[in-house]
Amino acid sequence: MNRDVKREISRVYVGSDAGIAQDESPAVALRKAARRLHKKWTAKFDALSEELAREFTDKTLSATDRSVQKKLSDVGFSVPFKMTDEMRDAYQATIGENVGLIRSIPEQYLTQVETITMQSVTAGRDLGALTEKIEQQYGVTHRRAALIARDQNNKATADMVAARQRSIGAKKGIWRHSHGGKYPRPDHVKADGEEFDLSKGLLIKGKYVFPGKEIGCKCGWDMVLPGFND
Repeated sequence: MNRDVKREISRVYVGSDAGIAQDESPAVALRKAARRLHKKWTAKFDALSEELAREFTDKTLSATDRSVQKKLSDVGFSVPFKMTDEMRDAYQATIGENVGLIRSIPEQYLTQVETITMQSVTAGRDLGALTEKIEQQYGVTHRRAALIARDQNNKATADMVAARQRSIGAKKGIWRHSHGGKYPRPDHVKADGEEFDLSKGLLIKGKYVFPGKEIGCKCGWDMVLPGFND
């Protein structure tokens, strides 16, 4: 998408867009180009969002089920997993959230590009300066996208593991701090070893927090299940 955006903006910036009227200002032409790109990429992301979100969710569900089954088999348990109503709710919620995130990508990114372009025109900058600015902004957007992807994976995994554990009778978990990262959250360090409700999380500073669901959190938990922890 980034190459397509730069190519389109460049064509208009140097006046090579055949669709530009002779008396049309560069600012108007650039705004029209940005809107064409917005429409094009929004349609593409809309078409792919459901497929990508479902693929992500299916892989997450498969991975979480393998993880829970392994922990159970390690202590001699063999439990057939079924798609319960609760699991189905977690599955559909994950798909819905990811569809929304995927559809928001072109909206956020192309709005930024349009703003940068119009600022460049107003300031009288050349195409090289504009291209460099778009590259810089794309780097930030790319890093943010990677962060969102990691956190979505952690959140989806936590939701599905908890739902699967509840489906086999577990009601409690024991918070396990990851002891990783340069700047661990003091509250999460303190939570290590605390028991919490698998349907809510642990009450920390007036709100319920679930391990692994806050941004950048790498914490996990041990399932509390009669016979499993004996």
